[in-house]
Amino acid sequence: MQTPPLDPDVADSAPNDPALTAYDEQHLVTYWRLLDAAAASADWKEVVRIVLRIDPDREPARARTAFDTHLARANWMADHGYRHLLRGGATK
Repeated sequence: MQTPPLDPDVADSAPNDPALTAYDEQHLVTYWRLLDAAAASADWKEVVRIVLRIDPDREPARARTAFDTHLARANWMADHGYRHLLRGGATK
């Protein structure tokens, strides 16, 4: 696995695969930032603006979906996905 970019573009929704994906590897920093924001009880609209770079006032449905799915994936990574990283990362 290569070093993940610090601020990659995000999809409208995060993967929901039972295994680590290339997208997950590219968005590790994004996931950790989301987990930090959740732990700090940050306002989701502020987080989506800063971390996912989506304007929740202009695109409320897209922003909410992106936030919810990326945070869910971040939690999956923290609970399960890290094991895939330890085994060598995403399957190609």
